[in-house]
Amino acid sequence: MEPPHIVTSQHAGTDRRPWVVGISGASGTPYAASVLRGLLAAGEAVDLVVSRASRLTLRDETGISFRDAHWRTDLREWLARGADGKPDTFPVTEADLADVRHWPAGDLAAGPSSGSYPAKGMLIVPASTACVAGVALGLSKDLLQRTASVTLKERRKLVVAVRETPLNGQTLKHLVALDEAGAVVLPASPAFYAGATHIQDLVDFVAGRALDAAAVPHGLYRRWEGELGGASRGSGGGGGAPHGEGGGDVGRPSRNR
Repeated sequence: MEPPHIVTSQHAGTDRRPWVVGISGASGTPYAASVLRGLLAAGEAVDLVVSRASRLTLRDETGISFRDAHWRTDLREWLARGADGKPDTFPVTEADLADVRHWPAGDLAAGPSSGSYPAKGMLIVPASTACVAGVALGLSKDLLQRTASVTLKERRKLVVAVRETPLNGQTLKHLVALDEAGAVVLPASPAFYAGATHIQDLVDFVAGRALDAAAVPHGLYRRWEGELGGASRGSGGGGGAPHGEGGGDVGRPSRNR
């Protein structure tokens, strides 16, 4: 599939309306990386909130330390890494990250903590059960949970990509509460009908479904067209290489897998 390229952001001025991406401590940091690449490839502005627990998970799953003082360098290294752990799979430049803003998780006075902050909505990818509980109960113990509460009260789109198995009864009740509050509950559940041939294809399917829920255009996976066996006769899944319009390199693998 022909990938989209990063386009010059249209949100860099006073009319900037970002998507807030919250990353909790659940396993699944490749899902978050794919969502971020998809948003950037679509020309969307991004506000990033990385919880304290997620930094431990990121270090464990990728070996990358996410540091507040060096977040742009660390983010660039992370987004360049494939789901299989190989570095420099995706070319990511400083220009690609020009319209990304990072807010420390402990900063409860940050922009996204207020309903007057002009955000489009929020995606929590991945969402741990602790994060799900905190948002469902309105605890607002950190910026991630507070921003999610603001998103709900302002009736903006909230996508919660829960990543846990099995789910106990209490978490199921919390997920129902989020659904009733207007959130999209999106389990990180890869599908195989898209013709996946690589772990990146499975990751990109989940990320693509999250972007679908946010109505952000992408080409991260092969869509169902009503033909049995169509994926197996095609060229495989999206493979981390979304197709679409635009003009840069985020989302395009830099080498064959």
